[in-house]
Amino acid sequence: MYASFFILLGSFLDFFDGFFARLLNVSGELGKQLDSLADLITFGVAPAMIVFQLLIFFDSGNYFYLTLNEIQAIPTVAYLAFLIPIFSAYRLAKFNIDTNQKDTFSGLPTPANALFFISIPLAHYYQTDHVLLAFMYQSPFLIISILMLCALMVSNLRLIALKFKSWNWTDNTYRYLLIVLSIVLLLLLHFVAVPIIILLYIVLSLINNLGK
Repeated sequence: MYASFFILLGSFLDFFDGFFARLLNVSGELGKQLDSLADLITFGVAPAMIVFQLLIFFDSGNYFYLTLNEIQAIPTVAYLAFLIPIFSAYRLAKFNIDTNQKDTFSGLPTPANALFFISIPLAHYYQTDHVLLAFMYQSPFLIISILMLCALMVSNLRLIALKFKSWNWTDNTYRYLLIVLSIVLLLLLHFVAVPIIILLYIVLSLINNLGK
């Protein structure tokens, strides 16, 4: 749970780092690479460790604090969690060389991928009896999610970027829909809403692409 909150804090800081770099006039190529390294840790390695623990929990019913004698007891499926930092690293490298990111992203952003996974232990802690949690809190759901979201991170699918060139409805229809529906879902479902919002984000992006 605490790890999830620190990743949320990292998401908040990541949102403003570029703004403060420009404000302080310290932006540059070195900062860009350091930013990607920080993103890899915050949105790749840290969520992977959470998912690794969840997959062990689903297999054994207990969270696992590893000792050297216990490593052989780790279920093989738990190692799928480490696909997350591998694909996150590729996604971040791809992001750094992508010159066509004015109003869309190529592939699922790493923060969105991380938020999907960290919402599951938060929902388990704060919404234990929620009907949707019974579906989310099981190994097949997590495995399918890992494979699907890792593939989306390195795909060429254009996804909406929340960058507003203007405030009119016509140019930002799907951005406004995403924001409004996300707020409604969060108010109704709280942490359980986050995976749904990520899926909604992907669906709205697909509809937006079809309209172009």
